Amino acid sequence: MSAKADQFFAELKKAVESDRLVLPTLPEVALKIRAAVEDENASAQKIADTLSQDASLSARLLQVANSPLYRSRNPIDNLQMAVIRMGIRLVRDLVVSLAMKQIYQATSDVLDDYFRKSWNDSIEVAAICRMLATTVPGLNAEQALLAGLIHNIGSLPILVMAEDDDELFQDPEALGDIIWELQGRVGALILSNWNFPEPMIEVVRECHNFSYNRPGNTPAFVDLVQVALLQGNNIPAKHLPEDISKVPAFAKMGMDAEVNVIEIEANQQIIENTKATLAF
Repeated sequence: MSAKADQFFAELKKAVESDRLVLPTLPEVALKIRAAVEDENASAQKIADTLSQDASLSARLLQVANSPLYRSRNPIDNLQMAVIRMGIRLVRDLVVSLAMKQIYQATSDVLDDYFRKSWNDSIEVAAICRMLATTVPGLNAEQALLAGLIHNIGSLPILVMAEDDDELFQDPEALGDIIWELQGRVGALILSNWNFPEPMIEVVRECHNFSYNRPGNTPAFVDLVQVALLQGNNIPAKHLPEDISKVPAFAKMGMDAEVNVIEIEANQQIIENTKATLAF
């Protein structure tokens, strides 16, 4: 890691510890839904009642429930029906995913441009992750979607703090390098604050480390995200591994690095449907 990145991370961490920089937080309703699902007595009605406290999130969930990804013969027109039809745990993952967009709120036009790009990048990767998860046993599609959405969450506080550094903020290449080097460490701080499970923390910490080889042969969400990043061409050229075929994630996923599954027409349709669902 560069000296500049180390210095920037130390300053960022100090700013967080002194409350000069606040790490992103999940919206209150998303936190309540996560907590409610862990309650053995959680009912569809209780989840629906909690959801109804956030009109925007409720509307988005109903839109998703009736989207091409989940649409059934009969339209879903109320929250309790949505929870019953989709299942409590699926709703939990979707609510957190849908709430993510609320985190990307900037305080200036320039910062908004950066945030918008970060959000669009996360949607692209998330859509590919969800598609890939349908082809790999043991990887839940909605958790894969969430893994894709959070993979670059560490960039947000970096961008906020960089806005106060005129020299850095006005040098896109240098800023991009700082984000590349630090977003894993910063993202791990954020998800630890959110009490996310280790597999998701592993995603943000290691997804840009293409030599990362976790023990065992079972694919994990970090492998899924790495494959999505590489096959979706979401990596700056200078950060691409020299030989993609040697990236351990492809072997873990049981995939040939030379075959881009995104180019398959049926897979493209799944990706586009997912992007459309998240983009509203």
